[in-house]
Amino acid sequence: MRKRRHRSRAVLAVVTAAVLGAAGCDAVGGSEPAPSGTGAQRAKPSPSPTTPAWDSSPSSLAAVGDSITRAFDACSLLQDCPEASWATGSSTEVDSLAVRLLGSAKAASHSWNYAVSGARMTDLAGQMAQAAAKKPGLVTVMAGANDACRDSTSAMTSVADFRAQFEDAMRTLRDTAPKAQVYVASVPNLKRLWSQGRTNPMGKQVWKLGICPSMLGDADAVDTAATERRDTVQDRVEAYNKVLEEVCAKDERCRFDGGAVYEFRFGTDQLSHIDWFHPSVNGQARLAEIAYREVTAKKA
Repeated sequence: MRKRRHRSRAVLAVVTAAVLGAAGCDAVGGSEPAPSGTGAQRAKPSPSPTTPAWDSSPSSLAAVGDSITRAFDACSLLQDCPEASWATGSSTEVDSLAVRLLGSAKAASHSWNYAVSGARMTDLAGQMAQAAAKKPGLVTVMAGANDACRDSTSAMTSVADFRAQFEDAMRTLRDTAPKAQVYVASVPNLKRLWSQGRTNPMGKQVWKLGICPSMLGDADAVDTAATERRDTVQDRVEAYNKVLEEVCAKDERCRFDGGAVYEFRFGTDQLSHIDWFHPSVNGQARLAEIAYREVTAKKA
């Protein structure tokens, strides 16, 4: 996600994952002679489906997105900590998706993290171009929180622009890596972030530096205006997730997490105790669990 334009300020996000596997078998076997004539016609196995089976054991992985995937503020103040990334990190405390799928040795040479702290959906196409050049087996996407976390609700990325930008990013990937699988994580529940973080006095002080003002500004305010503002942000996040689901559904090699990251009921242990906004190392581990579960699930 994003560090605000003022260097002294921290940035965004929280929690995240989707996907599956399949197989088939021969119709004729054993030691009996194969039938001939019209019987052979009937006995022939059905044609293979045109839609490829989801590969739950990809040979390489590239990650795109924002500060969540860079593990910003997970380890030290106002710094990325890519070794703790849920997607590609090497930390044994996290056990990242790449390590779970590839093993630690192969993950070190066959996974790449192109996410950028502060990135919004408009930046995703450029990251996808970098990822596509590696011809990865799987691309993970976690983006959208920065589009909602703006100075005001009026500054949030419109739903139409968000859709067009995600579609552009997917086209960019497909131009170079048509066979790459894509796992799209839902945008985290920012209103739950507010409800959890506001219980900590230190967290609320840090938020005053300007972290996600559209949701976290005036954290103790519960008047009508503040409630309507937070509801507006939450509605926009839900709309973004609908876009991610719909655009992904149009691509036979793309899997949306079904809202798993959005619905995850994280607590303060999963929040960075530096900014009370980004995932902690524990939170990154939970995101890795969700992603692995979704990527390796066998779904119809």
